[in-house]
Amino acid sequence: MQEVRKTTLPIIKMAKDNEEFRQVIWTGDNTQLVLMAIPPGGEIGGEVHEGHDQLLYFVEGEGEASIGDTQVDVQAGYVSIVPSGVYHNFRNTGPIMLKLYTTYCPPEHAPGTEHETKDQADAYE
Repeated sequence: MQEVRKTTLPIIKMAKDNEEFRQVIWTGDNTQLVLMAIPPGGEIGGEVHEGHDQLLYFVEGEGEASIGDTQVDVQAGYVSIVPSGVYHNFRNTGPIMLKLYTTYCPPEHAPGTEHETKDQADAYE
């Protein structure tokens, strides 16, 4: 999917329909909107974003959020807030894909970035 230029989107449906690990769908000067799908047993991978705040909105599945020294369970309807400079990782602990959309402020990935799997994303970075 190419990035969209629309300013109103059915984001929950888009996130639930997404099967790719990472799909950048909109990039502005100060914010970026990304869809993600994590397979059962998979994870985003531990990382720290310097200079980028990140919010993750979960729409399907179950997982575990590690943010700094805190670990909590997440599920549809939850949001996780990751301030700039804080270590974080998200794991799928359930039997179905963990689906979410996330915002980066400012943008983290090149506009239009798509990675079908975590392996592709890791190879790119």
